Amino acid sequence: MSRPPLEVADLIRSAGAAFIERNRQWLRWKHIKVLLAIARCRTAALGGHLDECTRCGHRAISYNSCRNRHCPKCQTAARDRWIAARQKELLPIRYVHVVFTLPVQLAPLALQNKKLIYGLLLRASAETLLEVARDPRHLGAEIGFFSVLHTWSQKLTLHPHVHCVIPAGGLSLDHTHWVRSQKRFFLPLKVLSRVFRGKFVAALKQAFHSGRLHFHGTLAPVAKSQTFAAWLRLLFRKDWVVYAKPPFGGPAYVLQYLGRYTHRVAISNHRLVSFMGGKVTFRWRDSAHSNEQKLMTLPFDEFLRRFLLHLLPKSFVRIRNFGFLANRRRATLLPLCFHLLGAAQQPQVDQDTAASNDLWCCPKCGGPMLVIERLTAAEMQLRSPPPLSAAA
Repeated sequence: MSRPPLEVADLIRSAGAAFIERNRQWLRWKHIKVLLAIARCRTAALGGHLDECTRCGHRAISYNSCRNRHCPKCQTAARDRWIAARQKELLPIRYVHVVFTLPVQLAPLALQNKKLIYGLLLRASAETLLEVARDPRHLGAEIGFFSVLHTWSQKLTLHPHVHCVIPAGGLSLDHTHWVRSQKRFFLPLKVLSRVFRGKFVAALKQAFHSGRLHFHGTLAPVAKSQTFAAWLRLLFRKDWVVYAKPPFGGPAYVLQYLGRYTHRVAISNHRLVSFMGGKVTFRWRDSAHSNEQKLMTLPFDEFLRRFLLHLLPKSFVRIRNFGFLANRRRATLLPLCFHLLGAAQQPQVDQDTAASNDLWCCPKCGGPMLVIERLTAAEMQLRSPPPLSAAA
């Protein structure tokens, strides 16, 4: 994919320092840290390395990446490494994509309790899938899957939801054979929706009574027990949104499919259109009108405010494995799944092979470029650090 003409880093370098000064009343160090990392990414401020082509000897200097998980430029290599590691886990069957979404009423509470609410969302959705799949009235099997947390909508507003990618079937409860799901149907969505709602609300009640929920600003009145109970009752008036696509292609297609959802950030650089007159214009997809591509223009401060809404808590794991793919069970149950399906498991991708994904090709002959020397920021005086560095 070609380099986009405009990047989030360009916006931050251009007007990030002024944004920080105007918004110091609510900005925290974690926000500034991310802005600085994105602004410095692949610039002389982070140092670099000297690369040499193994074929023709051409040399070039490359800047280091910031490796921040919120940086739009740093996720491609991480995604490729993750997908390469998953290749040996893909079963030779069709897969299902299921999405669990929190009601919009919970978004303000999620913003004030990110680690707790996002953790409950991942856990409740996983427990729902495992429980409904084990029910003999539905699939009657033990499934395995991974879940990816996303917190944004196409307009960058807060929209917490979880993408689950699941093999269309599972191990029989006695682990003696493989149970296949129906060709056009996996699990009943209405049942998933109601079980998910019940599990999440029950966990939310428990968190409230144990004092782990925080309420600030307009949510302060909800901290009272009676008000909280009445607020929860409103959540039961509508079914929660659980969406599932019909089972799709096999392992080869799944590898490409995973790239759309893993290691994403709130907005990619390729969605940016322009930055003029203190306003940012970007593309968004309108799912209510056949995924029509539209343009949205926001003031710069509002654009960055929305972008910063989606910073994850420190050390929060947003990609998790469950069922027979859970870390403690994968080594035993995954080979059994392959055996019952009559297929051979793909070999482990070694570190050297995975590292080769990070190589780039020589612009002269197309050969692989290798790092031959590391350079500090002081040694790389090709250009000055970005202006935002002074704002720290």
